[in-house]
Amino acid sequence: MSGIRYRNMSSGDLAAVMAVQAEAYGDGFIEGIDVIAARLEAAPKTAWVAEDGSGVCAYLVGYPSVAGRMTALGGPFRVAREPDCLYLHDLAVSPRSAGLRIGPSLVRNALAFAEGAQLKSSALVSVQASKAFWLRQGYCVAMPVAEESAKLESYPGDAVYMARRLGP
Repeated sequence: MSGIRYRNMSSGDLAAVMAVQAEAYGDGFIEGIDVIAARLEAAPKTAWVAEDGSGVCAYLVGYPSVAGRMTALGGPFRVAREPDCLYLHDLAVSPRSAGLRIGPSLVRNALAFAEGAQLKSSALVSVQASKAFWLRQGYCVAMPVAEESAKLESYPGDAVYMARRLGP
């Protein structure tokens, strides 16, 4: 997309990421800068931003995981030693970029990374009535590992675990 640049997130982006998060999420979903910084440190290759002429306008953070596992709201990323899944924890797009398809572009970039890393699936928790968006990205409602289900309760409102297969 012309005018939009996609790249890996850096620590210098954290203030802008926090601003996008505040614009995109409702009360109860905001995660602190220390949480985002720790996640970036834990999984720098799976944190991306999109920039327009005004700076960072969207971001996506995830980590190599194991299918069926998830992260609670505000919880640390636990990068798997032997991952088979790219877990996408947080996708946020600034309202100034609404309608530019930046969210789907970030997801495609993440899935291309996952396929290049030979991961077999991707998963996430859908919040804030985003299930239809994730269905359009190829995800389906799925069941997490039983002991992970309680983490869904850390999210305000209706939280749904979703997954999709990757590769052939």
